Order: sequence, then structure tokens, then C-alpha cells
Amino acid sequence: MLIVERLRELTLHRYTHTPGQRHLGAASGLVCAHGCAYVIGDDEHVLAWFDDVRKPGRTVPLFDGVLPAGKKARKLRKPDTETLLLLPASRAAPHGALMALGSGSRQNRCRGAWIALDTGGKPASSAQHIDLTALYEPLGKRFDELNIEGAFISQHEFVLLQRGHQSGSPNASLHYPLAFVLRWLHGIGPAPMPQRIRRHRLGAVQDVPLTFTDGAALADGRWVFTAVAEATDDSVADGACLGSAVGVMTAQGEVQALFALPGREKVEGIAARQDGRTVELCLVTDADDPRIASRLLRSSITL
Repeated sequence: MLIVERLRELTLHRYTHTPGQRHLGAASGLVCAHGCAYVIGDDEHVLAWFDDVRKPGRTVPLFDGVLPAGKKARKLRKPDTETLLLLPASRAAPHGALMALGSGSRQNRCRGAWIALDTGGKPASSAQHIDLTALYEPLGKRFDELNIEGAFISQHEFVLLQRGHQSGSPNASLHYPLAFVLRWLHGIGPAPMPQRIRRHRLGAVQDVPLTFTDGAALADGRWVFTAVAEATDDSVADGACLGSAVGVMTAQGEVQALFALPGREKVEGIAARQDGRTVELCLVTDADDPRIASRLLRSSITL
């Protein structure tokens, strides 16, 4: 079992859409770069960023409109942005950009946004919206219940992670040529198709299968992932979390190592920094309860 250090709660300078709530309560995607932790919540319209381990984070809008405060109403209308990744520098974003993706589990969850960074890593004031329908539509024919929960860039590939559930919907990694994805994002060419799709078995906790919640690339083509054992047979409905894990996947798609995390916190985002055989990890949690602040955690593994 991994040793995990709790770095901080994800408190914010400003209130979110929930009256009296000044924290992220459903953190689901994480990028660490430029000395900052960038986090999205699956039930928020904002990107949060933290450049100090103690001070409250700041936010920048990703989507327009105000979400309802009630849990059920919010769940119906939330963008379900489960995925955050760092895009390379381009003409439109000379210092790189952050991209958030909806899960695709419902029609209103097929949108995303990217936001350029400045030289110091500060997000720009306006986000560019992405219609993910053309990218996700072919995937809906491959999976009974599409639920994209992670994405990362590994060498020359763009990888999406499909999250399964205990009724049999599979975990899968979907591998695209990075150049084709970047061309599509900038309005050049059609939405790409995956070059290959790999299905993955990740083990189980108390007979509940572990399912992907995020991933991050390593330097040699391997990648790390987070997974949770959530007692639900639906890609939309939440269930009790029986445990979380961090794993290492080979470039060929085989689980090389799996590490249980202590307790039953639901870990939904991961960022990794490799130094030789040591990989430093940052993780974020989702309590599935807007009253409870998500947490930023730190750990490490040895390859």
C-alpha cells in the first residue's frame, strides 16, 4: 500500500456556484506544470489553479452560464469535465494550453474547452470551446456506455481512457496519432479515429472491479493511471467507493504494477514527474459531495 501525504484541501478565493462553498468538491482532472496545480471539477464551469500549497486557488471560466446548486439538478446539467491535459505549444497557444474534456456519457457532456497559458503558466482570460461530438460519436458504437475519464499525451500519441463499471462495460485505452488530433483541434481536417483500442483488466476490490479515473504519461512510453472500485453498474450514477489504486501500464498495454491507496477516498486525477526509477505523483480526490472539499495528495512509486 502506498504512503500518501495530504498536501491541502482545494479551497478557492471565490465562491463556486453553490452558495457558501469556497472549495472544489468534485475534483476530477489534474495537471502539474509551471510550479502550479491546475484542477477541474466535473460539476463546475471553471478551471482552478493553485500556485501555493496554502493559499486559496484562483479560477477562470471554461463555460458560460450558472449551474444550479441542488445536487440532482446540477448532476443533470453539469458538463462532466472529467479530463484535463496539457497541450504542446502551437501558433494559437505559444506557451502551451490546458484542455478539458467532457465524459461523453450524455449528449450534454460532449463538449470541452482549451485555454492558453502565458509564459509563467497563468491561464488566459478566455477559453475556446470544443464540440466533441465528432470525436466521441464513433466511440459510442464501440462501447455501450461511453465514459471518458482520462487523457494524456505519450510521445507521439494522444490517449483517451474509457472507464468501465461492474456490469461489464470495459476499461479501455484509445490511441490516436497526436498530429491528427492537434490538426482537428485547430480546425484542420476531420475528427480522427483511434489507431487502436486496448481493453484492460485492472483487478478488483471486494469483487468490485477497478476502473480508470485518469492517466499520465511517463518518459519511456509507459503510463501511470488511477482507478477506483465504485459499486455502480451505471456510467452516470455514483456508488460507494470501496478503494482506489495507482497502477503502471507498459507501452504494450499490460499492467506492470498496481498499488492500493489507503482508505476509501475516491481518487480521480493524477500527475506524474519521473526522475530515473522514481515517479513523484500528485493526486486529487472527489468526495461526490459538494459540501466536502477535494484534496490534493502526494505520493511516489519506484518503477
